[in-house]
Amino acid sequence: MANKSVYPTSDICYPLKMRNIISYQIEGKSMATRKVEKTDAEWRAELSPEVYHITREKGTERAFTGAYWDHKGDGVYRCVACGEPLFDSDTKYDSGSGWPSFYKPIDDEKIEEEEDHSLWMKRTEVTCSSCGAHLGHVFEDGPQPTGLRYCINSAALKFEEDRDE
Repeated sequence: MANKSVYPTSDICYPLKMRNIISYQIEGKSMATRKVEKTDAEWRAELSPEVYHITREKGTERAFTGAYWDHKGDGVYRCVACGEPLFDSDTKYDSGSGWPSFYKPIDDEKIEEEEDHSLWMKRTEVTCSSCGAHLGHVFEDGPQPTGLRYCINSAALKFEEDRDE
């Protein structure tokens, strides 16, 4: 059996300049983790001003305004900056918050969490482990089976619909 990469096959969809591959696995049980490193100028050139502000400057879109807060489709939500698969539509639910909410990521290694003390409160920031893009925050008020609510900015995501063939 030939080895197949788990990376996206089209550079048109997700143009990446991978300089440092952290780990990979060919046809394995877990997905690949890669590190994408770009200069601030490269990010600014590739991302819209809104997406740049949210993903690189830790901005937040207004509630109930993003493309995916009430989106209902079968597929995968990827990082808008690097294309890494982050959340499956099966784990998306309506939290009433006005942002896309998920109760777990596709793989815990796809995201990183860090304490965030901005806006005079203690929260846990969620970033893409591949490119460091700010995604949103995770809270401990979600549904079972995890009890978590990953509250993610729509502008930090790109939805890829399942293609049944």
